[in-house]
Amino acid sequence: MKNLKNFFYKKKIIITGHTGFKGSWLVEWLKTYDAKLIGISIDVPTKPSHFQVSKIYRDIKDYRLDVKNQIKIKKIFIKIKPDYVFHLAAQSLVKKSYKYPVDTWSTNLIGTLNVLESLRELNKIKKKCTAIIITSDKCYLNREIKTGYIESDVLGGDDPYSASKASAELLIRSYVKSYFNKNNSYIRISSVRAGNVIGGGDWSEDRLIPDCVKKWSKNKIVKIRNPFSTRPWQHVLEAIYGYILLAANLSKNLNLHGESFNFGPPKNKNYSVISLVKTMKKFWKDIQWKVEKSNNFKESNLLILNTEKVKKRIKWKSILKFEETVSMVIDWYKNFYLKKISPSKFTMNQITKYKKILAKRQLI
Repeated sequence: MKNLKNFFYKKKIIITGHTGFKGSWLVEWLKTYDAKLIGISIDVPTKPSHFQVSKIYRDIKDYRLDVKNQIKIKKIFIKIKPDYVFHLAAQSLVKKSYKYPVDTWSTNLIGTLNVLESLRELNKIKKKCTAIIITSDKCYLNREIKTGYIESDVLGGDDPYSASKASAELLIRSYVKSYFNKNNSYIRISSVRAGNVIGGGDWSEDRLIPDCVKKWSKNKIVKIRNPFSTRPWQHVLEAIYGYILLAANLSKNLNLHGESFNFGPPKNKNYSVISLVKTMKKFWKDIQWKVEKSNNFKESNLLILNTEKVKKRIKWKSILKFEETVSMVIDWYKNFYLKKISPSKFTMNQITKYKKILAKRQLI
């Protein structure tokens, strides 16, 4: 879709989880459209963080609130009267969900409920708003099938994180049917399920690339678990562009309301953990790793998404080759640790680069 800026120029946009990895990249992209950005997050989740080192706080009105606080979340929605909402606030780590199940469930489920309730308040005052709610590719009942999950497949999840995200999807569906009927709703909603998103500025715990770069930046050996697990790795800008493109389409196409969409690479372009690590070595030469056999929590070995629906409905597809994705990720971290260019400028350079690739491949 061309002229995306026309959809977001000077529009009021609430982003929950704006201090997080994906949320901070979304802020920077939407900034290029001169949107009026409002962020809601309880805190900055990591130290360092992309939000802090790239000084993204300069580009958004920053509310520090817990998404579980329904009263305060409603007040902000009513005060701002947003044109768009991107709900990313979540407890997003599988391992952490085992240790803190109550926080995981309450943040991911009750937090989503509070956003939906806030949207219901906007609906009551007849304020039009388009909402993109981000869940997870792990919301599917994982049968480790090679054909890839489609959006109508059974939802489920054994660990607290996956189950909470599956439950959030059921919650969204319920609210769409109960309160945001297509014929009389001022609110339009879609949920999105993205594959494993990677990119510069992610320092989350117990995630492969953050674990690697934190060790490698100190010339230490990183321990790799589940080396043959396969994931739909995709660069953060692939997912962010998908969210933005869907929001623009949803705002003008009622038929997308209430639909869910997978975002990920083609199902024949999934790579194992060890393949990713070996590819990273092409761009960061002096690195070492070893495989760690012990693993005290369960993770799926095979996770593949089918993205045919999003290709047909909004003309989105993953455009970066695997090596291009890995190169961009490693370039960002190497620049950060070597202190060549400011992280803020390098982030914008990568957004510009990605937009040029989209234009070259005639997708924007």
